[in-house]
Amino acid sequence: MRGALEVLEPLYRNENALEPERVTEKLHQNTFWMGRGGAITHTISGIDIALWDILGQATGQPVGRLLGGRYRDRVQPYASVLMDEPARLAEELTRLREHGFRAFKIGWGPFGRRSTEVDERIVAAAREAVGPAALLAVDAGGSDAHWQGDYPWAMRTARMLAEYDVAWFEEPLVPDAVEDWAALRRHAPVPIAGGEVLTRRQAFTPYLRAGAFDIVQPDTTKVGGLSESRRIGWMAQEHGARLIPHGWNTAVGLAADLQLASALPDTTLVEYKTGSPYIDELVAEPWRLDDDGMLAIPSAPGLGLRLDHDAVARYTGGADLMS
Repeated sequence: MRGALEVLEPLYRNENALEPERVTEKLHQNTFWMGRGGAITHTISGIDIALWDILGQATGQPVGRLLGGRYRDRVQPYASVLMDEPARLAEELTRLREHGFRAFKIGWGPFGRRSTEVDERIVAAAREAVGPAALLAVDAGGSDAHWQGDYPWAMRTARMLAEYDVAWFEEPLVPDAVEDWAALRRHAPVPIAGGEVLTRRQAFTPYLRAGAFDIVQPDTTKVGGLSESRRIGWMAQEHGARLIPHGWNTAVGLAADLQLASALPDTTLVEYKTGSPYIDELVAEPWRLDDDGMLAIPSAPGLGLRLDHDAVARYTGGADLMS
């Protein structure tokens, strides 16, 4: 990231911090030959989020209002956990349910990597633990190195997941198999979700045109920031899909996703990586679920996020991030 900042500094130095979309697009356009993605785009994402926060604080408005308006003032977070052996997974999900979560996603771990029997035991244990009324999604982790889950496997698995009322099947295929994604979405009995490894809106275009996703999942901290996520959300609406952001990152990413969720009519969920100090311990005020298992979307200026700078320093090895 520091190397990327050195490349970007001549482009953003002395720019207007109140113009996030123009400045961010300038950074993208002038680093085209370094590729759409990777460290440069991830770093631009952080700059874009920071600029939206600055604009919100300068105008006294929450970022969601500046993105177009607030459709909601709270949103449901889903507890996102890695899969484990059925008994241990059920124990963790039960604890999270007792903490107040009413939506859950289980992912990666042994799923799709051992046998169909193991896969079903994991999903059955999860459904029993969270109860019949809770939202339960399943993430196969198809962006894992050398993922072996092909289209026939994904179709068989989707049929099994439908029996457990799974809300969506995430990353069942390798990221670049666009035709297989589109075929799976047409024939699977559960909604199909993906896109967390794609960066910038241009990468999402062929998938949406092909009808590959029911749910698109850009990661705001990697895709190009709030400016790109909002555009992807608009594109998704035009192609019969909706945006639910990928949120396996930090408290800043969660704060950005909350504002994004307020500004898109169909974004009714955000991902909450449970048990992560980078989410739970970096904030000055702890995140709190209300009695309905919802998170309030801050209405304070900017992202509405106050960081605990001592915690930030602790988790960055004492690096001076404020200069």
